[in-house]
Amino acid sequence: MRIIRLVFGLTFLLLISPAINAQKPVLTDEEVVAETVTKEIDEVFQSQEFTKKKNKKFAGVKGTMVIDISVVQNGKVATFFKVDSDIKNIDFINFMSSYILDHKFQFKLQKQQRYKIRYTITF
Repeated sequence: MRIIRLVFGLTFLLLISPAINAQKPVLTDEEVVAETVTKEIDEVFQSQEFTKKKNKKFAGVKGTMVIDISVVQNGKVATFFKVDSDIKNIDFINFMSSYILDHKFQFKLQKQQRYKIRYTITF
């Protein structure tokens, strides 16, 4: 009987441990949030998926964009705002906006927290 309980207990732990490890970390420090957002956005813009989509529709677009990104509690992008840009192609700016707004970060924030991060990207 004791062995059966032990086997059930170990099985339960093995099944629940990936779920525990898969939880997103909760960030509280504004500098850490800004650092993490910058790192993840860099990875997004350097990904093959983004590069492929950008080159398919906007191969000739070159320049620099300064944007503000607001991140809310569950790691979603709440707002995208173009602060300044050399790029005048409105379709590309809309493409960027929708691409970033669809992104979900790999972290969470505390309840009722919202951070705005200024980010500069050069294409």
